[in-house]
Amino acid sequence: MLRTRVLIFVAIVLAVSFPVLAQGSRTARSMPGTATAAPTSTSLGPLPFQTIEGVSGGIFVPSAYLANPGPQGAIFGMPSIAGHYLNLGSENLFTVGITDVIWRRIEVGYAFNYLDISSMDDYVNKLGGDLGRDNVMLHHFNVRGQIIEENSFGFSWMPAVTVGVHYKVNDGIASMNRDTGGFFKALDYDSPNGWEATLTTSKTFPTLAWGRPVIFTSGLRVSKAAQIGLFGFGDDTSLTYESSVVYMPTDKIALAYEYRMKDDPYDNGAPVYGKEHSWYALEASYLVNDRLTISGVFGSFGNIGNTQADPGVGLQVKYEF
Repeated sequence: MLRTRVLIFVAIVLAVSFPVLAQGSRTARSMPGTATAAPTSTSLGPLPFQTIEGVSGGIFVPSAYLANPGPQGAIFGMPSIAGHYLNLGSENLFTVGITDVIWRRIEVGYAFNYLDISSMDDYVNKLGGDLGRDNVMLHHFNVRGQIIEENSFGFSWMPAVTVGVHYKVNDGIASMNRDTGGFFKALDYDSPNGWEATLTTSKTFPTLAWGRPVIFTSGLRVSKAAQIGLFGFGDDTSLTYESSVVYMPTDKIALAYEYRMKDDPYDNGAPVYGKEHSWYALEASYLVNDRLTISGVFGSFGNIGNTQADPGVGLQVKYEF
């Protein structure tokens, strides 16, 4: 079953990559946050990438820059799509997402997440219980607005600032709670669906490290989500911090570090459902051309359900139309 899913993901990657590799690059674009699109030796190509939640960013930390916004004066940009596979211990996460930009300042995005929790289901069965399913699915609906452009008001130090509202719909946790006689409710589970709000700042320093670009991002998130919503939403609202650093040693390679603080809304239900931990990840990305990027991920995701995802490894493919 899992092998089939991985093969399907690889087939999608190849299907997207083949025509793009044959087509070649678009005209080089300027660095994120700048108004012009003149080719430069430090063009950042198709950055930012796209998160598993369907917004412009890295793997799980958003960026204040908006992907593929289109030229000055455009009402609509062109869509960006991405797919992820993350091996999280004995569980596996598959995602697909799409974003588009309106008036170069408003991003709308959607992502679908499928988390294989076969190991969790097997463990509950051994205890004499039944989750009723071996997966959970999560839909992300996102709207973000860049309220301040980089270098605004004549200040070269001014970062780009973006705010976002996110609604998440979980398919799975409600039935799992019911089939286990209210197990998750006892941990403070409250709802399968929930809202989040984000505030993100990003700033590019074009020649900071050995004459090459470095991008710093920091943000805040207000949420009640358990494992980004994959296990529903609790009663308590948390304010958490997230950040990333991206360095481009060449025009074709991007190296990144990401951190996302997690504040578990649930009580400890180990060994079936353990407390979640903050996420850390290293990424290495290859910018094939101005449309296609491929990224490898190596991270620490802590406890996911009943498995320890340390380390977690994965792959991201992003394509801009």
